Amino acid sequence: MKKLVLFVVALVFAFTTTVMAQTKAAAPAAAEPAKVEKKAEEKAAPAKAKKAKKAKKAEKAEEKKVEEKAAPAAKK
Repeated sequence: MKKLVLFVVALVFAFTTTVMAQTKAAAPAAAEPAKVEKKAEEKAAPAKAKKAKKAKKAEKAEEKKVEEKAAPAAKK
């Protein structure tokens, strides 16, 4: 009878330690992907801003070219 009780206690101990180990290991793993996504978004935001600035500069350059072409025609 004592052997049976010790066996049951050992099984309960083993089960609880494995469950605790799994929950501790799962928590940091779940937090890491969120950090990676935030870093990716932070890196993407400046790149998008740079592209927008380049696009605005290109539009301004095109407008100047159009104005320069229109200005000589207006002088004539």
